[in-house]
Amino acid sequence: MNKGLGVLLVDDDGANTSRLSQALAPLNLWVETAANGSEALAAINQHSSAHGFNGIVITDYKMPVMDGMELLRRVQAVDADLPVIMISAYGEIAMAVEAIKTGAYDFIERPFDVDDLLPKVKRALEKRQLVIDNRRLSTELANRSGIATKLIGNSPQIQALRDEIANVGSTDATVLIHGQTGTGKEVVARALHDCSRRSKGRFVAINCGALSENLIDSELFGHEAGAFTDAKQRRIGMIEYAKGGTLFLDEIESMPLALQVKLLRMLQERTISRLGSNEELKVDIRLIAATKIDLLDAANRREFREDLYFRLGVAELHIPPLNQRREDIPLLFTHFVREFAEHYQRQAPEVAGDDIERLMAHSWRGNVRELRNVAERHVLALGGKIANALDGQTGVRKPLPDQMDSVEAAFIRTALEESNGNIQAAADALGIPRRTLNEKMRRFGLERQSFE
Repeated sequence: MNKGLGVLLVDDDGANTSRLSQALAPLNLWVETAANGSEALAAINQHSSAHGFNGIVITDYKMPVMDGMELLRRVQAVDADLPVIMISAYGEIAMAVEAIKTGAYDFIERPFDVDDLLPKVKRALEKRQLVIDNRRLSTELANRSGIATKLIGNSPQIQALRDEIANVGSTDATVLIHGQTGTGKEVVARALHDCSRRSKGRFVAINCGALSENLIDSELFGHEAGAFTDAKQRRIGMIEYAKGGTLFLDEIESMPLALQVKLLRMLQERTISRLGSNEELKVDIRLIAATKIDLLDAANRREFREDLYFRLGVAELHIPPLNQRREDIPLLFTHFVREFAEHYQRQAPEVAGDDIERLMAHSWRGNVRELRNVAERHVLALGGKIANALDGQTGVRKPLPDQMDSVEAAFIRTALEESNGNIQAAADALGIPRRTLNEKMRRFGLERQSFE
């Protein structure tokens, strides 16, 4: 149990609070006592932070001046999410039912059984921790501004990336963004645009991999009427359309080699010609490109022009995969849940502590895009629990050995990525023999070359 949480015991009988304190000792909590409702309210105020009282309340029903029911109402007026457990004597079931209807989290019958008491207190504390964590994340999201509202996270990698965006964004430098599929390359490109003097101009995004070789030339450079079959009228290309703004070319590695020549000339001369025209048009754009592969390696294989790579890579930004910045997962997930709850006009559902553990342990091959999808499914209550959404199934949980394999493979993959495929370094980081790591890599189908 989180040592930061505690229990406020409210009872005018010191012997009762002493017995309860001893019973709660195995939970390793701070325990404070109050002899009446007024003292209890003062203690709640004393132990409250910006996110509320850091614990739960256990109160007797029968007390002078302010009884437990009145204290419950007063507590709820301050914080409706603060769990209050009511103590009732044997035979006072009607009172206990009334307390639950009024908003009490649970009740304990005196004389109490420790085996009954501790699970109820644990559950109440877990609920309270969840409320406090959600409030903290919500406050953090609400207090963000500028780039931090778009590129969310507190990991060192993301903080460094935000600094690089702020530094490069204010210039007109051509930028090449590196990142796996789903890491948020367009988010970074938009952040660069928003930081630039071109922020009031258009941000025009094209996925080079989504267009056929025949279409991408016309889409980028435009064409005149009659330039080819079905070209019945002039079309302004995206380069021309982005005048005064930013052109973002995603999956630049998919661009045909012949078109790479035209793009290189555009970058060098800052002019273009529409298909079917000899007229040269001046270009006033900032170019940002993104790739999920090593372009220099592709150039060595003659699959990408080396001269274009060096022209694009004036400034290069690298987006870390989600499994290398796991500490950002709770904040990102909370952001996406709130976003989809607002979109679908639904109450944002709670996320239990074991759900956060599952999110943190997942491999996230689809990166932030996959996390966003899981958040949407969670808001729509599709697939049952988060565990089912992570497994990509509906109402079916993977067997425990399969789940453990997924977690183990994710940690091995991360270690290999961080060591650039160095087996010994990865084995040392994982604390296992090199031979064991090799066996596990064969088992999970992981090849060293994929991480070099």
